[in-house]
Amino acid sequence: MHIIVWEFTVREEHMREFISANGSDGVWAGLFRRGEGFLGTELLRSSHQSNVFLTIDRWQNSACFENFQKQFGAEYKKLDSQLEGYTSCERKLGTFTEA
Repeated sequence: MHIIVWEFTVREEHMREFISANGSDGVWAGLFRRGEGFLGTELLRSSHQSNVFLTIDRWQNSACFENFQKQFGAEYKKLDSQLEGYTSCERKLGTFTEA
């Protein structure tokens, strides 16, 4: 399994929109579902800082994610650009595999 983890600091005024867009039924997951090998996404909220979130995206393997990027890269960049104002900070924590 290929797992990608992102951390986001969300602007208070965009909290609802961010949660809606990044949840398991949000627009990001909808885009990812178009790619073969997408297994799901989770949205986690910090129990200490209410505006800090993690997303965990799961793919069958890294090749599936790479193929998704090739096939849907333009749509990914467009959606990222449309939603970037929801956060004050975002960073990729890394890619992981099951131990």
